[in-house]
Amino acid sequence: MSPNNLQPQVSKILQQINETPETKMRQVCELLQNNITYYDWVGFYFANHEAQTLHLKAYAGEATDHTVIPFGKGICGQVAVSNKNFVVPDVKAQDNYIACSITVKAEIVVPLFKDGKNIGQIDIDSNTADPFTQEDEAFLEWVNEQVATIL
Repeated sequence: MSPNNLQPQVSKILQQINETPETKMRQVCELLQNNITYYDWVGFYFANHEAQTLHLKAYAGEATDHTVIPFGKGICGQVAVSNKNFVVPDVKAQDNYIACSITVKAEIVVPLFKDGKNIGQIDIDSNTADPFTQEDEAFLEWVNEQVATIL
């Protein structure tokens, strides 16, 4: 399924009036993980700029020990510093990579901005080698723009 086909469902989730932002984000994670075959783990991390750490707020997939990530560490930590998308076709080729699972082969991290400030990110792990395309990147930027409106 093309990620863009999920836009109406993402919008519907985020427009629910009786749910918390955390619940809505978890539902978005579940929607993406359940409908895009190569999205094996989907999560939202949020920045604590004073402590220079990222904190996992919502996810779908296997539980992870990586609920707090220092800025600069791993792919997520690097995005917290660079403010740029980071697509990793092969995690084994990355020196500064935090392994969440031995099955993960690729990762994409897209920063989430609110009022021009990088406040967090969406992180996706894939057990498929090199699956992420420009379409995934653009779709995840759109998802983050929509999520920013509920925060």
